Amino acid sequence: MASLAVKGSPSPLQSARLLFIMLDNLRQQSFFQDKNRAFWILQGGGWIAYLLLRALSGIANSMGLAFILPAVIVTATGFSLTLLMAAAYRRIIVMKPVFVWTLSLIILALASGLFSVLEVWAHATFYQPGWKPQGVEFMGAILLDFSVLGAWTGLYYGINYYLLLAEQSERMLNISRQANSAQLEMLRYQLNPHFLFNTLNSISTLVLLKQTERANAMLSRLASFLRYSLVGEREGLATVAQEAEALKLYLDIERTRFEDRLRTRFDIAPDVMEARLPSLLLQPIVENAIKYAVTPSEDGADIVVDVRRMGDRLVITVADTGPGLAGTAAGAGAPTGSEVAAGGTQVGMANIRERLAQAYGADHRFELAENEPQGLIVLIDIPYQTTETATAVGGDNRGDVQSGAQTPGLPTAAAVQKALTT
Repeated sequence: MASLAVKGSPSPLQSARLLFIMLDNLRQQSFFQDKNRAFWILQGGGWIAYLLLRALSGIANSMGLAFILPAVIVTATGFSLTLLMAAAYRRIIVMKPVFVWTLSLIILALASGLFSVLEVWAHATFYQPGWKPQGVEFMGAILLDFSVLGAWTGLYYGINYYLLLAEQSERMLNISRQANSAQLEMLRYQLNPHFLFNTLNSISTLVLLKQTERANAMLSRLASFLRYSLVGEREGLATVAQEAEALKLYLDIERTRFEDRLRTRFDIAPDVMEARLPSLLLQPIVENAIKYAVTPSEDGADIVVDVRRMGDRLVITVADTGPGLAGTAAGAGAPTGSEVAAGGTQVGMANIRERLAQAYGADHRFELAENEPQGLIVLIDIPYQTTETATAVGGDNRGDVQSGAQTPGLPTAAAVQKALTT
């Protein structure tokens, strides 16, 4: 059986796909930004093309120039009818689907009948006087006009439904972004009340001891730290250099309380200073180390912050020489190293997990492991991003994630720790 398809002609699926691509390109070029203007351009252009097609078809079939006048009348009729149909469809399109289909078919049938009557009248009056179509001839005219108006109806609904879907998608995307932004702002503003209480208590003690210079210095550092934490960049990202400075402010405040018992070291590679990460990401980790490694020990503990680039990854480790997992609330019965300490730091560590999930989706790791020879090491593995390449936290490239998710081909926390100590 011979195929009816013309070689090289697009299939209906390909035609629909091309139409969708064309509409998407027009939308991106703001063609539909003014819907009224876009409608009149498409309406006028479409019916002008219809007139040219009919006129050229008549001339090609040796029907003479006399055929042009009824073609103009038919085109003007179709133009006017579709304006009335558009006014009706504009009210129907917001109804339930069953009413949309039913009313659209009724309007289409009535418009096709009226269109056919006027077309036959124009043909019989101006081109072939006395011609009266009967039976199949009149039915053919109705079917032809029904096809034309049906195609116009399909385009009208297709374009409008596409625009409605695009608007809803954009609206939902904006709502999602606003929700993520609000959640990130909330997470950023979660400061451990124990830290503020201890700091203010230390300042009060220094004032009572008349050590006003130390109290003033501690108060200045606290103000600088709070300013950084509350007035950070809107997207919640900071460079490694900014994060390190904020962390040093925090440690200077805590060092007023612990003095020589708190020993810190920063090992930050020069090539990662401009790398971007969520602001105040490391402070809860260091606070956790102070609580479980420095506070219980008379000799204190060492805290080492290491930041370096490994390929296209930014690897951050915070290690201490405290009791390790066994000496924290996470060490008692915790099934994996990704569990966090309970108590005063539970909110802070959960905050880190949520912010990493919001910012990087599945493309991150957050793990806790035993340090060697003793203590705890926290590993954060995120994509390496700079000011030019970083996307806003809470952007579109997110996915649901559980902390500690292993990215294929990346080393474990223990392997990184071993590499850092050799």
